Amino acid sequence: MASYLAGSEVTFRGYTDDQGDVYARARPGYRQDLYKIITDYHTSTGGILGTLLDIGCGAGTATRELGSYFQEAVGLDPSAGMIAAAKSIGGRSLSSPIRFDVSTDSELGSNLSPPVSDGSIDLVAAATAAQYFDMAAFWAAAARVLKPGGTVALWRGSFLHIHPSTPNHQRVQAALNELIDEIQRYKNDSSNNGGETFEALPLPWTMKDPVAGFDQESFSRKVWNEDGKVPSDEEFFLNHQILDLNGMEEYLATVSSTARWRQANPEAAGTERDVVKVFTRKVEDILQEAVVEEGEERITAGMSGVLLMVKKSN
Repeated sequence: MASYLAGSEVTFRGYTDDQGDVYARARPGYRQDLYKIITDYHTSTGGILGTLLDIGCGAGTATRELGSYFQEAVGLDPSAGMIAAAKSIGGRSLSSPIRFDVSTDSELGSNLSPPVSDGSIDLVAAATAAQYFDMAAFWAAAARVLKPGGTVALWRGSFLHIHPSTPNHQRVQAALNELIDEIQRYKNDSSNNGGETFEALPLPWTMKDPVAGFDQESFSRKVWNEDGKVPSDEEFFLNHQILDLNGMEEYLATVSSTARWRQANPEAAGTERDVVKVFTRKVEDILQEAVVEEGEERITAGMSGVLLMVKKSN
């Protein structure tokens, strides 16, 4: 999962190994159904499950999950701290240990020794990271490293939405919206590249200077639980989790806008006036008003999600 890319999102550039470990613990993975959709699309359109390249891999969660379908897998991220965390956790593809290295969306491993070779990759994936990409540079790099008939799969989740099964869920959602409004004042302008459902994400053929080599006819875009809508008896498709108060705090601490809020408000960061602490205390009160016992406060939450898939021409 992504941390930041190519200098547009620098919040995590200085992450230490320990911070990378915290990020890995707090950030959940994705459902296997997502990876099945990706691999089915890839193979049904002529791709093979040879080598995966996950760019913006963060601590390597999606690299490990999707890499289990491939003979080989490479996870790349510009953050040395994230890559250190990914290496400490490790992981294997079908035939070998996953390679984790420091590289950007415009390089896709060309800076490494040995480099990621041109025409060597079957599928390029990015979980959340494309919102930070220099898309012109990325598409050019993807065209270079992909084999003919290879696939690019880009997906992202929204900020958390509260599931209707959570007691007093509408009030919890309102408290979460207040938190989002506050921390979004500190967001990087590049962090919503393409919109929450990638409706405006530049594609190879929509660039001012189009990038040749991709097949527009086979383009696929899927959206799930748009605007957080989910029936009370169903789960969020992309990611569905139950969080206690500590889990909420850990997750929210990994959001880049939270980190920037704390950088801008050092006197409040980590105290009872911290923006995340204020939110969790509100949630605690709201849940206890719904007769949830002290110490048993939990929220069920998930994300709306979008997946774009693009084929390199044969």
